[in-house]
Amino acid sequence: MAATSAVSVVIPAFNEAAAIGALVSALAGGGPWHEIIVVDDGSADETAARARAAGATVIRHPYNKGNGASVKSGIRAATGEYVLIIDGDGQHRPEDARRLASRLGEYDLVIGARSTLTQATHARRFGNGALNRLASYLTGRDIPDLTSGFRGARREHLREFLHLLPNGFSTPTTTTLAFIKAGYNVVFEPVEARARVGASKIKLARDGTKFFLIILKIVTIFSPLRVFLPISAVSFVLGAAYAIWTIATQSKIPNGAVLLILFAAVVFLVGLVSEQISALRFEGRQ
Repeated sequence: MAATSAVSVVIPAFNEAAAIGALVSALAGGGPWHEIIVVDDGSADETAARARAAGATVIRHPYNKGNGASVKSGIRAATGEYVLIIDGDGQHRPEDARRLASRLGEYDLVIGARSTLTQATHARRFGNGALNRLASYLTGRDIPDLTSGFRGARREHLREFLHLLPNGFSTPTTTTLAFIKAGYNVVFEPVEARARVGASKIKLARDGTKFFLIILKIVTIFSPLRVFLPISAVSFVLGAAYAIWTIATQSKIPNGAVLLILFAAVVFLVGLVSEQISALRFEGRQ
């Protein structure tokens, strides 16, 4: 069990002046954290000034780089044995932060899993649910909340995967699957998310394509064969069935059947190579 004095709190924030001061003050009053770091991602409001006034150490990006870039800056600057990442929009409760921190040490990654009912919109719930189901299939274990940004981990383990983390909004997705793939102990701790202060930075129309690309990245980096193999199997079965039926009825092998079987072989071989590359990525890490 980790003491709060060993935990660095990292808060990525972009135009969160309305919430950041109260959040930092509540966290500071809830325990003797090793440090509270607010990464101001090029905000146009008073985010940095209010965070500093509340007692946080502020790192400021000269321009907006993305949530993931802010998390990476915070991890690099943190000096505690553990790092707890919490969103700067006020949706996470300080008492939950202490509860997540108390499980560090016992687990290498602790994730605040939000109740489905506390997530903002039906579209957001549907999208997150689809990602959760895909991640559960890829990893072979139940993942109730893949995209929660509320999480804590050993700093040294986070730094192992820093090169994998994107600058955008898929940092939680990547860290969760990376820790599970690497064999670290991961636990999901139920939390209740409050309504965020201000408007969300994620827009469905603008970011829908980005989240689709996140899915493709998940597949290719972490468990490619679990996707390539079913596609290959379906193609082979269709090609073989088509060939058998055509031979039985017309006494010839159709070109379409040959193409389906060849496609199945190519997809399987690509998946096999991708799986080996994925394994080397983790087995060869320092």
